[in-house]
Amino acid sequence: MQKYIVKRLLQLIPILLAITFLSFAMMRIAGSDAVEQKMENTGAVVSQEVVDAAREELGLDKPFLTQYFVWLGNLLRGDMGTSYISNKRVFSTFVSKLPATLLLAVTSILLTVVISIPLGILAAVKQNRFTDYLIRIASFLGNSMPNFFVALLLMYLFAIRLNVFPVIAEGTGLKSVAMPSLTLAIAMSAKYLRQIRATILDELSKDYVAGARARGVKFSVIMRKSVLKASLVTIITLLTLSVGSLLGGTAIVESIFMWDGVGKMAVDAISMRDYPIIQAYVMWMAIIYVVVNLITDLSYRFLDPRIRLGGMEL
Repeated sequence: MQKYIVKRLLQLIPILLAITFLSFAMMRIAGSDAVEQKMENTGAVVSQEVVDAAREELGLDKPFLTQYFVWLGNLLRGDMGTSYISNKRVFSTFVSKLPATLLLAVTSILLTVVISIPLGILAAVKQNRFTDYLIRIASFLGNSMPNFFVALLLMYLFAIRLNVFPVIAEGTGLKSVAMPSLTLAIAMSAKYLRQIRATILDELSKDYVAGARARGVKFSVIMRKSVLKASLVTIITLLTLSVGSLLGGTAIVESIFMWDGVGKMAVDAISMRDYPIIQAYVMWMAIIYVVVNLITDLSYRFLDPRIRLGGMEL
Protein backbone atom coordinates (compact mmCIF):
# COMPACT_ATOMS: atom_id res chain seq x y z
CA MET A 1 0.00 0.00 0.00
CA GLN A 2 2.76 2.45 0.95
CA LYS A 3 4.74 1.56 -2.17
CA TYR A 4 1.69 2.26 -4.30
CA ILE A 5 1.13 5.66 -2.66
CA VAL A 6 4.80 6.62 -3.14
CA LYS A 7 4.69 5.46 -6.76
CA ARG A 8 1.57 7.50 -7.49
CA LEU A 9 2.99 10.59 -5.81
CA LEU A 10 6.16 10.32 -7.90
CA GLN A 11 4.02 10.01 -11.03
CA LEU A 12 2.16 13.20 -10.10
CA ILE A 13 5.31 15.35 -9.92
CA PRO A 14 5.91 15.58 -13.72
CA ILE A 15 2.19 16.15 -14.25
CA LEU A 16 2.14 19.12 -11.89
CA LEU A 17 5.32 20.53 -13.44
CA ALA A 18 3.85 20.24 -16.93
CA ILE A 19 0.66 22.00 -15.79
CA THR A 20 2.62 24.88 -14.25
CA PHE A 21 4.75 25.29 -17.38
CA LEU A 22 1.82 25.23 -19.80
CA SER A 23 -0.31 27.62 -17.76
CA PHE A 24 2.66 29.98 -17.31
CA ALA A 25 3.32 29.90 -21.06
CA MET A 26 -0.31 30.50 -22.05
CA MET A 27 -0.58 33.53 -19.81
CA ARG A 28 2.58 35.06 -21.25
CA ILE A 29 1.42 34.59 -24.88
CA ALA A 30 -2.12 35.85 -24.20
CA GLY A 31 -1.33 39.10 -26.01
CA SER A 32 -1.75 41.44 -23.05
CA ASP A 33 0.68 43.01 -20.62
CA ALA A 34 -0.01 43.16 -16.88
CA VAL A 35 1.67 46.55 -16.48
CA GLU A 36 -0.25 48.14 -19.35
CA GLN A 37 -3.49 46.68 -17.98
CA LYS A 38 -2.74 48.15 -14.57
CA MET A 39 -2.01 51.56 -16.05
CA GLU A 40 -5.25 51.47 -18.04
CA ASN A 41 -7.22 50.66 -14.90
CA THR A 42 -5.78 53.69 -13.10
CA GLY A 43 -6.65 55.97 -16.02
CA ALA A 44 -3.30 57.74 -15.75
CA VAL A 45 -1.21 58.69 -18.78
CA VAL A 46 2.37 57.57 -18.26
CA SER A 47 5.47 57.56 -20.39
CA GLN A 48 7.07 54.47 -21.86
CA GLU A 49 9.97 54.87 -19.44
CA VAL A 50 7.61 54.49 -16.48
CA VAL A 51 6.04 51.39 -18.07
CA ASP A 52 9.47 49.85 -18.70
CA ALA A 53 10.55 50.58 -15.12
CA ALA A 54 7.39 48.91 -13.78
CA ARG A 55 7.95 45.85 -15.98
CA GLU A 56 11.54 45.63 -14.77
CA GLU A 57 10.42 45.85 -11.15
CA LEU A 58 7.99 42.95 -11.65
CA GLY A 59 10.56 40.92 -13.58
CA LEU A 60 8.49 40.94 -16.76
CA ASP A 61 11.40 42.21 -18.82
CA LYS A 62 13.30 38.94 -18.41
CA PRO A 63 13.10 36.03 -20.89
CA PHE A 64 10.20 33.65 -20.49
CA LEU A 65 12.20 30.68 -19.18
CA THR A 66 13.96 32.90 -16.66
CA GLN A 67 10.61 34.17 -15.39
CA TYR A 68 9.29 30.62 -15.13
CA PHE A 69 12.22 29.17 -13.22
CA VAL A 70 12.35 32.15 -10.86
CA TRP A 71 8.64 31.71 -10.13
CA LEU A 72 9.02 27.92 -9.75
CA GLY A 73 11.97 28.31 -7.40
CA ASN A 74 10.03 30.75 -5.24
CA LEU A 75 7.02 28.42 -5.23
CA LEU A 76 9.11 25.47 -4.03
CA ARG A 77 10.25 27.67 -1.14
CA GLY A 78 6.63 28.46 -0.28
CA ASP A 79 6.55 31.92 -1.87
CA MET A 80 3.69 32.44 -4.35
CA GLY A 81 4.71 36.02 -5.02
CA THR A 82 2.91 39.34 -4.76
CA SER A 83 -0.23 40.45 -6.59
CA TYR A 84 0.49 42.89 -9.44
CA ILE A 85 -2.72 44.79 -8.70
CA SER A 86 -3.17 44.87 -4.92
CA ASN A 87 0.51 44.43 -3.98
CA LYS A 88 -0.60 41.90 -1.34
CA ARG A 89 0.98 38.51 -0.81
CA VAL A 90 -0.69 35.92 -3.05
CA PHE A 91 -0.72 33.21 -0.37
CA SER A 92 -2.51 35.35 2.21
CA THR A 93 -5.01 36.55 -0.41
CA PHE A 94 -5.68 32.99 -1.52
CA VAL A 95 -6.11 31.70 2.05
CA SER A 96 -8.54 34.52 2.87
CA LYS A 97 -10.82 33.46 -0.03
CA LEU A 98 -10.55 29.70 0.57
CA PRO A 99 -13.10 29.29 3.43
CA ALA A 100 -15.93 30.68 1.29
CA THR A 101 -15.16 28.24 -1.53
CA LEU A 102 -14.91 25.31 0.91
CA LEU A 103 -18.28 26.24 2.42
CA LEU A 104 -19.87 26.43 -1.03
CA ALA A 105 -18.34 23.08 -2.05
CA VAL A 106 -19.43 21.23 1.11
CA THR A 107 -22.98 22.59 0.89
CA SER A 108 -23.25 21.68 -2.79
CA ILE A 109 -21.99 18.14 -2.18
CA LEU A 110 -24.49 17.59 0.62
CA LEU A 111 -27.32 18.81 -1.61
CA THR A 112 -26.08 16.59 -4.45
CA VAL A 113 -26.08 13.53 -2.18
CA VAL A 114 -29.57 14.31 -0.91
CA ILE A 115 -30.92 14.80 -4.44
CA SER A 116 -29.07 12.36 -6.71
CA ILE A 117 -28.72 9.15 -4.66
CA PRO A 118 -32.39 8.76 -3.57
CA LEU A 119 -33.71 9.79 -7.00
CA GLY A 120 -31.25 7.50 -8.80
CA ILE A 121 -32.26 4.53 -6.65
CA LEU A 122 -35.97 5.37 -7.02
CA ALA A 123 -35.67 5.60 -10.81
CA ALA A 124 -33.96 2.19 -10.92
CA VAL A 125 -36.53 0.53 -8.65
CA LYS A 126 -39.39 2.07 -10.66
CA GLN A 127 -37.80 1.27 -14.01
CA ASN A 128 -39.94 2.15 -17.06
CA ARG A 129 -42.75 3.48 -14.91
CA PHE A 130 -44.11 7.01 -14.66
CA THR A 131 -41.78 7.90 -11.76
CA ASP A 132 -38.75 6.71 -13.72
CA TYR A 133 -39.73 8.68 -16.82
CA LEU A 134 -40.37 11.81 -14.77
CA ILE A 135 -36.99 11.61 -13.03
CA ARG A 136 -35.18 10.97 -16.31
CA ILE A 137 -36.88 13.95 -17.98
CA ALA A 138 -35.94 16.17 -15.05
CA SER A 139 -32.37 14.85 -15.27
CA PHE A 140 -32.23 15.60 -18.98
CA LEU A 141 -33.46 19.15 -18.46
CA GLY A 142 -31.06 19.78 -15.59
CA ASN A 143 -28.15 18.39 -17.58
CA SER A 144 -29.02 20.53 -20.61
CA MET A 145 -29.05 23.86 -18.80
CA PRO A 146 -25.69 25.56 -18.16
CA ASN A 147 -24.87 26.77 -14.66
CA PHE A 148 -25.26 30.45 -15.48
CA PHE A 149 -28.78 29.86 -16.84
CA VAL A 150 -29.80 27.88 -13.75
CA ALA A 151 -28.33 30.64 -11.59
CA LEU A 152 -30.37 33.30 -13.37
CA LEU A 153 -33.57 31.22 -13.06
CA LEU A 154 -33.05 30.71 -9.33
CA MET A 155 -32.17 34.36 -8.90
CA TYR A 156 -35.35 35.46 -10.67
CA LEU A 157 -37.59 33.00 -8.80
CA PHE A 158 -36.24 33.07 -5.23
CA ALA A 159 -34.64 36.51 -5.06
CA ILE A 160 -36.78 38.74 -7.28
CA ARG A 161 -40.22 37.10 -7.29
CA LEU A 162 -40.36 35.44 -3.86
CA ASN A 163 -37.73 37.62 -2.15
CA VAL A 164 -36.52 34.67 -0.06
CA PHE A 165 -32.77 34.94 -0.72
CA PRO A 166 -30.57 37.96 -1.54
CA VAL A 167 -29.68 38.56 -5.19
CA ILE A 168 -26.02 39.09 -4.28
CA ALA A 169 -24.34 37.14 -1.50
CA GLU A 170 -24.12 39.01 1.76
CA GLY A 171 -21.28 37.37 3.64
CA THR A 172 -21.22 33.59 4.10
CA GLY A 173 -24.52 33.00 5.84
CA LEU A 174 -27.09 30.31 5.09
CA LYS A 175 -29.26 32.59 2.95
CA SER A 176 -26.29 33.73 0.89
CA VAL A 177 -24.95 30.22 0.21
CA ALA A 178 -28.35 28.69 -0.61
CA MET A 179 -28.72 29.75 -4.26
CA PRO A 180 -25.12 29.25 -5.46
CA SER A 181 -24.93 25.81 -3.81
CA LEU A 182 -28.32 24.82 -5.25
CA THR A 183 -27.17 25.96 -8.70
CA LEU A 184 -24.16 23.66 -8.53
CA ALA A 185 -26.12 20.79 -6.98
CA ILE A 186 -28.79 20.83 -9.70
CA ALA A 187 -26.22 20.44 -12.46
CA MET A 188 -24.31 17.67 -10.68
CA SER A 189 -27.42 15.79 -9.55
CA ALA A 190 -28.86 15.80 -13.06
CA LYS A 191 -25.71 14.14 -14.35
CA TYR A 192 -25.05 11.72 -11.51
CA LEU A 193 -28.50 10.33 -10.83
CA ARG A 194 -28.58 8.78 -14.31
CA GLN A 195 -25.27 7.05 -13.61
CA ILE A 196 -26.47 5.89 -10.20
CA ARG A 197 -29.65 4.56 -11.83
CA ALA A 198 -27.61 2.62 -14.39
CA THR A 199 -25.35 1.17 -11.67
CA ILE A 200 -28.30 0.05 -9.53
CA LEU A 201 -30.03 -1.52 -12.54
CA ASP A 202 -26.85 -3.40 -13.42
CA GLU A 203 -26.66 -4.84 -9.91
CA LEU A 204 -30.37 -5.72 -9.86
CA SER A 205 -29.94 -7.77 -13.03
CA LYS A 206 -27.28 -10.04 -11.51
CA ASP A 207 -27.88 -13.61 -10.44
CA TYR A 208 -27.31 -13.10 -6.72
CA VAL A 209 -30.30 -10.73 -6.57
CA ALA A 210 -32.56 -13.26 -8.30
CA GLY A 211 -31.28 -15.99 -5.97
CA ALA A 212 -31.91 -13.91 -2.86
CA ARG A 213 -35.44 -13.06 -3.95
CA ALA A 214 -36.10 -16.74 -4.75
CA ARG A 215 -35.08 -17.59 -1.17
CA GLY A 216 -37.65 -15.12 0.13
CA VAL A 217 -35.30 -12.35 1.20
CA LYS A 218 -37.08 -9.01 1.34
CA PHE A 219 -36.31 -6.65 -1.51
CA SER A 220 -35.48 -3.83 0.90
CA VAL A 221 -32.91 -6.05 2.62
CA ILE A 222 -31.34 -6.99 -0.72
CA MET A 223 -31.11 -3.35 -1.68
CA ARG A 224 -29.61 -2.23 1.60
CA LYS A 225 -27.15 -5.05 2.27
CA SER A 226 -26.12 -6.13 -1.22
CA VAL A 227 -27.03 -3.82 -4.11
CA LEU A 228 -26.13 -0.52 -2.47
CA LYS A 229 -22.91 -1.95 -1.04
CA ALA A 230 -21.85 -3.24 -4.45
CA SER A 231 -22.67 0.14 -6.01
CA LEU A 232 -20.60 2.14 -3.53
CA VAL A 233 -17.51 2.22 -5.75
CA THR A 234 -19.35 4.06 -8.50
CA ILE A 235 -21.14 6.39 -6.10
CA ILE A 236 -17.96 7.28 -4.18
CA THR A 237 -16.11 7.88 -7.45
CA LEU A 238 -18.77 10.30 -8.62
CA LEU A 239 -18.79 12.19 -5.32
CA THR A 240 -15.01 12.47 -5.08
CA LEU A 241 -14.79 13.78 -8.62
CA SER A 242 -17.47 16.29 -7.66
CA VAL A 243 -15.23 17.52 -4.86
CA GLY A 244 -12.51 18.32 -7.37
CA SER A 245 -14.83 20.10 -9.77
CA LEU A 246 -16.45 22.09 -6.97
CA LEU A 247 -13.24 23.20 -5.30
CA GLY A 248 -11.73 24.29 -8.58
CA GLY A 249 -14.58 24.97 -10.98
CA THR A 250 -17.03 27.30 -9.26
CA ALA A 251 -15.72 30.51 -10.84
CA ILE A 252 -18.79 31.29 -12.96
CA VAL A 253 -21.30 30.68 -10.17
CA GLU A 254 -19.21 32.63 -7.65
CA SER A 255 -19.01 35.56 -10.06
CA ILE A 256 -22.76 35.59 -10.76
CA PHE A 257 -23.71 35.61 -7.08
CA MET A 258 -20.69 37.72 -6.07
CA TRP A 259 -19.61 34.94 -3.73
CA ASP A 260 -16.23 36.03 -2.41
CA GLY A 261 -14.35 32.80 -2.99
CA VAL A 262 -11.34 31.48 -4.87
CA GLY A 263 -13.23 31.25 -8.18
CA LYS A 264 -14.32 34.89 -8.18
CA MET A 265 -10.78 35.87 -7.20
CA ALA A 266 -9.48 34.03 -10.28
CA VAL A 267 -12.01 35.68 -12.63
CA ASP A 268 -11.06 39.13 -11.32
CA ALA A 269 -7.37 38.29 -11.69
CA ILE A 270 -7.83 37.11 -15.28
CA SER A 271 -9.61 40.33 -16.26
CA MET A 272 -6.73 42.36 -14.81
CA ARG A 273 -3.89 40.06 -15.96
CA ASP A 274 -2.76 39.50 -12.38
CA TYR A 275 -0.42 36.63 -13.24
CA PRO A 276 0.62 35.54 -9.70
CA ILE A 277 -3.01 35.16 -8.63
CA ILE A 278 -3.90 33.25 -11.80
CA GLN A 279 -0.93 30.93 -11.37
CA ALA A 280 -1.88 30.24 -7.76
CA TYR A 281 -5.41 29.33 -8.87
CA VAL A 282 -4.07 26.98 -11.57
CA MET A 283 -1.87 25.25 -9.01
CA TRP A 284 -4.84 24.95 -6.67
CA MET A 285 -6.96 23.27 -9.35
CA ALA A 286 -4.15 20.92 -10.39
CA ILE A 287 -3.39 19.83 -6.83
CA ILE A 288 -7.07 19.32 -6.03
CA TYR A 289 -7.66 17.07 -9.03
CA VAL A 290 -4.57 14.90 -8.56
CA VAL A 291 -5.19 14.52 -4.82
CA VAL A 292 -8.86 13.68 -5.35
CA ASN A 293 -7.96 11.07 -7.99
CA LEU A 294 -5.37 9.54 -5.64
CA ILE A 295 -7.87 9.38 -2.77
CA THR A 296 -10.42 7.79 -5.11
CA ASP A 297 -7.96 5.09 -6.15
CA LEU A 298 -7.08 4.34 -2.53
CA SER A 299 -10.73 4.16 -1.49
CA TYR A 300 -11.32 1.32 -3.98
CA ARG A 301 -9.26 -1.04 -1.82
CA PHE A 302 -11.62 -0.59 1.11
CA LEU A 303 -14.85 -0.56 -0.88
CA ASP A 304 -14.23 -3.52 -3.18
CA PRO A 305 -11.84 -6.37 -2.22
CA ARG A 306 -11.72 -7.48 -5.85
CA ILE A 307 -9.69 -4.43 -6.73
CA ARG A 308 -5.95 -4.77 -6.29
CA LEU A 309 -3.60 -1.80 -6.29
CA GLY A 310 0.01 -1.47 -7.33
CA GLY A 311 -0.24 -2.82 -10.86
CA MET A 312 -2.23 -5.95 -9.97
CA GLU A 313 -5.42 -6.97 -11.71
CA LEU A 314 -8.32 -4.53 -11.31
